[in-house]
Amino acid sequence: MKVSLYNIQNEYLQIVESLIENGGELTPELETEIKINKDQLQTKGVCYGFIIKDLEAENKAIDFEIERLNNFKKSRTNAIDRLKTNLSTAMQVFEIEQLETPLIKINFRKSESIEIEDLSLLNDAYKVTKTTVTADKVKIKNTIKDGGTVVGATISYNKNIQIK
Repeated sequence: MKVSLYNIQNEYLQIVESLIENGGELTPELETEIKINKDQLQTKGVCYGFIIKDLEAENKAIDFEIERLNNFKKSRTNAIDRLKTNLSTAMQVFEIEQLETPLIKINFRKSESIEIEDLSLLNDAYKVTKTTVTADKVKIKNTIKDGGTVVGATISYNKNIQIK
């Protein structure tokens, strides 16, 4: 019979409840149940640890593959850019606006863009100011740890599991 961590926890809570109902008296039966429960947790916890380590290793392999594919894509993107630049330059040198066959059509598309030569010379009506506000978490943490209070912020203490 497979026992999940959830079931182990529920069984343990039932044992604790029985212990409280018995006025705190630890009967030999309850002691045996507690021991079995802790042994099950030990076994199940170790299994969880191995599964977590295996998944972490798979994530590292996935990250490596993502990096490899990104480099693969980047080299192709660079090749595309070089080929487009070479083709564009050649077409402009020979003053050819369009190349067309039954399979492909290559031409120039006209577009417009604004080049800002000197931002300080622009009228304020043509300027946009963008700001972002974020909390200074280091300063908040230091203030609270030094005994101060910061309205709207608290320190939360966490337990992070480590598997080595």
